Amino acid sequence: MASPADTNINKKKELVSHIPPYIYVYSDGTIERPDSYPLTPPSPEDPATGVSSKDTVFSNDPYLFARLFLPKQTQSNQKISILVYFHGGAFCYESAFALHHSKYCNLLASEANVVIVSIEHRKAPEHFLPTAYNDCWAGLCWVASHAIPNFPTQNRDPWLINHGDFNKIFIGGDSSGANIVHNVAMRAGVEDLPGGVKLYGAYLNHPYFWGAKPIGAEPVVGFEEAVQSKIWNFAYPSAPGGLDNPMLNPLAPGAPSLATLGGSKMLVTVAGKDHLHFGYRAIRYYEGVKGSGWKGQVELFEEPDEDHVYYMYDLQTDKAKKLIKVVVDFLRQ
Repeated sequence: MASPADTNINKKKELVSHIPPYIYVYSDGTIERPDSYPLTPPSPEDPATGVSSKDTVFSNDPYLFARLFLPKQTQSNQKISILVYFHGGAFCYESAFALHHSKYCNLLASEANVVIVSIEHRKAPEHFLPTAYNDCWAGLCWVASHAIPNFPTQNRDPWLINHGDFNKIFIGGDSSGANIVHNVAMRAGVEDLPGGVKLYGAYLNHPYFWGAKPIGAEPVVGFEEAVQSKIWNFAYPSAPGGLDNPMLNPLAPGAPSLATLGGSKMLVTVAGKDHLHFGYRAIRYYEGVKGSGWKGQVELFEEPDEDHVYYMYDLQTDKAKKLIKVVVDFLRQ
């Protein structure tokens, strides 16, 4: 008769679920994320931009982190806009501490002259959605709490106290991070932030929106098995309404009115050759916001001949610089 030890030795490590090339989950509990970019530490002064960065804990229960970026200041205690940034990665991989996200935030902080708080939200499958939405909302609330003098917030940060303009708080993100932007902006429209702070603006770069039925150029054959569908079902298996949950499909029947969005300014950007086919829904979202009766101003920028988040992997191309300028100009409003 085989002992328990022999049984464990003979047990095969089997693939339980996966979304190639992003994530692989095995029967022994191990998880591989081979497509994740390398992590990089914060820097007292980035050589390319002069931006300072540091990591901080913004919540002790649950334990949550953020990376802060502060551009060089010519005046002490100068007040500048704040960007709370949500990174992409299909809700299941990537990190606020990844090299490419840090380079991107260094550049944005320098060129737009903003303090950036990049939220390290928890990921599926260790933490299924809506955890990431709640983590990012908690990060925005933590930032807003600094507007209250002597507020007994855990882990108050001097960069935000000394330099943050709490009348100019933006949120922004790319891909799944842009999806988070939409959902946090919806929440900011119906829930109060600490200290009466109001969300000022939001940008959504190549947002991940999808739905239960294909539209536009989305694949008709194998739609349910398309990676865009699988990402949502993997990250939020208990989502009410499945692929037509309003968090993924803001224009689904019965979805809350986009007129309730928080903020007064919005930028939506799309890539004309997005291989994930997110562009068509992003344009429909822009049109939906514009026609909803929302009292803010919404703008659309499209780069016709580029792919999904093309700028993130090489910030120095002409088209990347063009996109960055669009975002910088938006943040300078």
